[in-house]
Amino acid sequence: MSAKPVRDSADRGGAAIESISAVTLATHDMARALRFYLALGFPLRYGGESAQFSSFSAGNACLNLIAEGTDRAWSWWGRVIFYVSDVDALYRHAVDQGLQPDFSPRDATWNERYFHISDPDGHELSFAKHLGNDSATAS
Repeated sequence: MSAKPVRDSADRGGAAIESISAVTLATHDMARALRFYLALGFPLRYGGESAQFSSFSAGNACLNLIAEGTDRAWSWWGRVIFYVSDVDALYRHAVDQGLQPDFSPRDATWNERYFHISDPDGHELSFAKHLGNDSATAS
């Protein structure tokens, strides 16, 4: 089954996609995941170490965690990309907190500086900053 490309809000009956409200990631250990995201600097909005659901501020959106039992497994699914004001400073902060990014910040051919890190449940995160005026695509 192939989908017809939607080009503008008129094709959706006038309803425009405006933004992402939140991304929700599953975790087998809320306390461990919470410590990881707090160490990266995400402000906690709701929940906590013993909660079934926790939410962090991520700019104008939220990054949520939902507790799942260990009988539920997942594999690589993609990555969440966050734009930050200073990629190198966040990288240094992560390392200073004892976290292990996948690699040090690098400049990409799509005109972004970025690094990746995986959370304790294997969810890949990318932290990026656009380097110039060219159109950027996801890292």
